[in-house]
Amino acid sequence: MERQRSFSLKSARVFAFIITISSAIVFLAFFSICFIKSSPLLYTRTTNIQFNDTSLHLSPLPTPVGHNLSRSTSDSSASSPQVPILISTRFNISKNTSGFARFPDFEQKAREETVVQDDVVNGNLTSAVQEVTVIELPNNVREKKEKIIEECDVTKGRWVYDVSYPLYTNASCPFIDEGFNCRSNGRLDSDYMKWRWEPQDCDIPRFNATKLLELIRGKRLVFVGDSINRNQWESMLCMLFSGIKDPKRVYETHGQRITKKKGNYSFRFAGYRCTVEYYATHFLVRESKSRIGLKRRPTLTIDAIDRSSSRWRGADILVFNTAHWWSHYKTKAGIYYYQEGNQVHPKLDVSTAFRRALQTWSSWVDKHVDPKKTRVFFRNAAPSHFRGGEWNSGGHCTEATMPFNETSKPDHSEKKNGIVEEVITQMKTPVTVLNISGLSEYRIDGHPSVYGMKPEIRRSQAVQDCSHWCLPGVPDTWNELLYFHLLHNQ
Repeated sequence: MERQRSFSLKSARVFAFIITISSAIVFLAFFSICFIKSSPLLYTRTTNIQFNDTSLHLSPLPTPVGHNLSRSTSDSSASSPQVPILISTRFNISKNTSGFARFPDFEQKAREETVVQDDVVNGNLTSAVQEVTVIELPNNVREKKEKIIEECDVTKGRWVYDVSYPLYTNASCPFIDEGFNCRSNGRLDSDYMKWRWEPQDCDIPRFNATKLLELIRGKRLVFVGDSINRNQWESMLCMLFSGIKDPKRVYETHGQRITKKKGNYSFRFAGYRCTVEYYATHFLVRESKSRIGLKRRPTLTIDAIDRSSSRWRGADILVFNTAHWWSHYKTKAGIYYYQEGNQVHPKLDVSTAFRRALQTWSSWVDKHVDPKKTRVFFRNAAPSHFRGGEWNSGGHCTEATMPFNETSKPDHSEKKNGIVEEVITQMKTPVTVLNISGLSEYRIDGHPSVYGMKPEIRRSQAVQDCSHWCLPGVPDTWNELLYFHLLHNQ
């Protein structure tokens, strides 16, 4: 009897032990499933993956046909777990004959979405996303990524609307002078700030201010040229300033304030011991005066370099330009205007004078620039877009708020650019042509027009500016191309 009772007690204990173990296993399995579903990191691994010809897209759900403009993750409801995704703003649209990307109604709606977060835009992706990006790209995407830079013509492409642009704002940059500060002067539309140039044969890297500042640490980046080059220089200041944590460590070395007036400026980025400088010269050669008859009249000495040339020497990166002033009446007429030595030519063709002036510049570069130390660029002509007249005869571009969908007629830029390339090929110093003419030709929407001056001033002014460019705007793209070339050079 005692032996039977002992056996029953042991059986009950074994049965209780088995029930306990089974319950624990079920509980652990249930807990594991809940944890996997709630973990963004693990959930990311199950994300659907889609590719187009230029970009990697990751989304938790299938993307609607034709819509590959990714939204910011900041506006989704708090009730659903947020999925880390790679953001792309490229449109999957077939390129039209002009290279200009049109966008349908759904893309118009996308333009109203929240701007993507800076950490995603700048490529500082989370570890979860980085884990996903190791997936191998399709052959057509990989071939494009690996395409040799020398074979890529960045001038061929299209403008695409990008909600992550501009790279800075009028409020965030204190270096935009009144003539280029369209937003502050009352321009209300903002689409002109949001177009990004996309080459057809390769990708250009997104501008990274910190990376470029490191690249020019302890160096001099110098822009030399007319007011269109000042336009690009101010753009560069703004783009680099976006990567600075302490604004007080960026200052003009002589305490000067940027104005429309002709002047020379040198801004120091103290944390990187570098300077970004601008030296004004309309023609690169010397403007002077000579006695013609009984009067002393302005002349252009095309065989003498500009007087500020001593300040250009020793720069690590030089960006030159001249074109805008060669289209003015007295320059084009060339009557008792061009001078060589003591001789003032009664008449000289503007193309001949332009070529000789560039040869004077090229001789100076070959003599005074050390190609082992200095990288030299020459930015070619930026187009003007006056309609119905010239700048002083009622020409206008106010109504333009979108890029052209086909190029306008050249404004003599093609001939000037040909002379520039001809002269550069004869130089012993390597010079990179920053070719921005064609891509800028589409952008009639990017000029200040009437917004190059304060409202109270323009009421009495009939002149519009369809030559310079609003900032933020088109010159930012010129600097992105400059950044692309500098990275490749390194």
